[in-house]
Amino acid sequence: MNKKESSTKSFVLRVDAETMEAIEKWAADEFRSTNGQLQWIIVEALKKSGRMKKPKETTDKRP
Repeated sequence: MNKKESSTKSFVLRVDAETMEAIEKWAADEFRSTNGQLQWIIVEALKKSGRMKKPKETTDKRP
């Protein structure tokens, strides 16, 4: 039986308590999980630095 590969990878991240508390509060303020907030922060930083391409906006030309 082949196991479908996941497009996400897991890893351990060490963060000091003060930083983690700030991330958890920010996540709660934006109705995200802590994990979701960290993913969002990383993706935004990558886009801002030009290391990840921003998705192209598609225009839907439906009548």
